[in-house]
Amino acid sequence: MKKKLITLCTLCLFLLGSAGFAEAAWQPQLLVSLGSKGTTLRLSGNIPVVLKRLDNKKVVWQGKAKEFATLTFAGTGWEMNGKKLKNADAAALELTVEDERNLAKLVSTYDSKSYRGALRLVPHKNRLDVINRVTVEEYLQGVVPEEMPPEWNAEAVKAQAVAARTYALHQRKRHGKEGFDVCATTHCQQYGGVAAERTAANQAVKATAGEVLQNRGALVDALFHTDSGGMTENSEDVWGSRIDCLRAAKELRTETYPWEKNVTAQQLGELLAKRGKNIGEIKKIELSPIKIGKASKDRTISGRVKSVTFVGKNGRASVTGNDLRSMLGLKSTLFSMSLNRHVVFIKGYGWGHGLGMSQYGAKAYADSERWDYKKILQHYYNGAQLKKLY
Repeated sequence: MKKKLITLCTLCLFLLGSAGFAEAAWQPQLLVSLGSKGTTLRLSGNIPVVLKRLDNKKVVWQGKAKEFATLTFAGTGWEMNGKKLKNADAAALELTVEDERNLAKLVSTYDSKSYRGALRLVPHKNRLDVINRVTVEEYLQGVVPEEMPPEWNAEAVKAQAVAARTYALHQRKRHGKEGFDVCATTHCQQYGGVAAERTAANQAVKATAGEVLQNRGALVDALFHTDSGGMTENSEDVWGSRIDCLRAAKELRTETYPWEKNVTAQQLGELLAKRGKNIGEIKKIELSPIKIGKASKDRTISGRVKSVTFVGKNGRASVTGNDLRSMLGLKSTLFSMSLNRHVVFIKGYGWGHGLGMSQYGAKAYADSERWDYKKILQHYYNGAQLKKLY
């Protein structure tokens, strides 16, 4: 009886252990738009794959590992290798694995481009929308090296991995009405799939697996940008609303990432006129000097421009820094403006909106101060807690 009891206990421990491993292996998935393509795609998988209808999950085709097949949407139905694909009708299809537990092992290829996870194919009259269904950690392998050079200090790259993971999960359903979560461009995050992957970036993703930033139990909107120019920004000075963890943070160095741009006073006057501010050719510019760390009536605490007042032949007009950045294609709103001989000279620092983590700033702290990724994240996302989500 005692021996039988020990055997049962051992079995229970084994089952509990198996459940624990299964739970640890779980991770969220993302639907990532890869854009629209023509009506014909050449598909394959690195392991055996199936082609399923999205509506009823029925398998309409099975493929061997590394077997290529040409799939065409012919207006009212699908063709596979030139023949009508039975039971597919005009439904959206997905190239995936038969056993979903193997999704993270799948590398799907279409037209020589490879992505981890499954590929959804949504047909339209003259195009196919291609959507990558991918587990988060595998998705990050194609994101992190696109957003930060993987050869940078490993602690900075780890901070980028956590920020990118948090941002992606926070942005889920951003494109929900379009049938996916995020896109593969800078509108969401750059995502290059398998071709973008690098060993150092993969190591940073693995070292921080499942780690996210939270505030009061909710995911932080973990924004990041290339370079702050000397100090990051408060959210209300960019978006008009306060977000607790997006507070201005000092940098190790100031006046970083310098840039310049010039435009004639006449051109600027014409651009203003197109926006309903018809003041004629610019004669005077009213903007206080940059003082990083000290706010003024026309600048934020980080030195970024709140507004600039232009004086022309026909009157005065004030324009926000964000509008000027968009209008003139400036790298940031941390800039000065001067008028000389009918030319407006613009000198600025930094690149990006200035919210959240400065990537070059993170590199500087990792290189010079030897900060680890946790300290870097605490600095740029004030009050956020690092949590193991899965």
